[in-house]
Amino acid sequence: MPQTTPSLPIYLDYAATTPVDERVVSVMQRYLTVDQLFANPASRSHMLGWQAEQAVEQARRQVADSINADPREIVWTSGATEADNLALTGFMRANRERGMHLVTSTIEHKAVVDTAKALETEGFEVTWLTPGRDGRIQPDQLREAMRDDTALVSLMAVHNELGSINDIAALAAVAHEFGAAFHTDAAQAVGRIDLDVAAQQVDLMSLSGHKVYGPKGVGALFVKRHPDIRVEALIHGGGHERGMRSGTLPTHQIAGMGEAFTLMREQATAEQTHITALRQRFLAGLETLGGVYLNSPPDNAVPNILNVAFDGVDGEALLMALRDIAVSTGSACNSASVDPSYVLLGVGVPRRLALASLRFSFGRYTRDGDIDHALHVLHHAVTGLR
Repeated sequence: MPQTTPSLPIYLDYAATTPVDERVVSVMQRYLTVDQLFANPASRSHMLGWQAEQAVEQARRQVADSINADPREIVWTSGATEADNLALTGFMRANRERGMHLVTSTIEHKAVVDTAKALETEGFEVTWLTPGRDGRIQPDQLREAMRDDTALVSLMAVHNELGSINDIAALAAVAHEFGAAFHTDAAQAVGRIDLDVAAQQVDLMSLSGHKVYGPKGVGALFVKRHPDIRVEALIHGGGHERGMRSGTLPTHQIAGMGEAFTLMREQATAEQTHITALRQRFLAGLETLGGVYLNSPPDNAVPNILNVAFDGVDGEALLMALRDIAVSTGSACNSASVDPSYVLLGVGVPRRLALASLRFSFGRYTRDGDIDHALHVLHHAVTGLR
């Protein structure tokens, strides 16, 4: 695994974002300055534009290969948040005649939750599924919520706060039984679980660059090439990306995302083995602390995300006490709130424990020494606060 020089604070918040891999940075640097391939990839009247376009298309194929898609099914966006917005709003608006009903869950990422709420103000109807304690939605549960006018189902592949894994193939099959399309936010899933949009019968999939050691500000939406899968553009001006997302493409970011996805695919097994060992080391270190409750499920979960409640301790106070350890109280998109995580409350964690919870997430550059130091600081902080 890549080596880094230890530094403080120790970073255990990989679910919020990842550092850009140096190999990715090296690729991105080819498309920035005057003596490089900086041209607009939509400029087809000269060689520099063609070369930039070639870089974009190579990255499109790299991302497509990671999920077994056709490169023509990859639509570039500014990130998974925009991809979620395009998937839900773009699809529902384009398919009003198909149905005005959307099914999602109460613990989806805010990019889905808030978009679904916005669609309700437009006259669409949303059914909000409540997950089990493990953070998963069961196929039978989805089946009970489906209606004749259900146009779209949106359920994430890997949960960003809990690490729980949904069976997206089974859920997509239920959606298709009722003639609905299936969307999944897979921002946390790439390189952590098997993704195959053909085998899993996914119609729309949101992807992110910065969750997989690529740059921030770039993502993609997989849109299945099928007459029944129509998406209305939210951003207009030039008809880029097959008319679904206009705007000058950031060649350096796109090339970086493509390289990051390739690296994740190539080293997924080794990386998961590494991170699983870190998780086990961390859990073993928590055993002697007492009053520790795992919010993340023990099974059907990715190893890199671990949500933990420390009884008798306020989570915000504990976060302040862990000054040299970078962790979070939940999703980075909701960290400005002092309320308990809506996700933890949504899966039935008591408010007292939800307020005492932290999310630890491990990654490519986390080492045994980082875990040991974090445990030492954590033991001291929790004991002192109690």
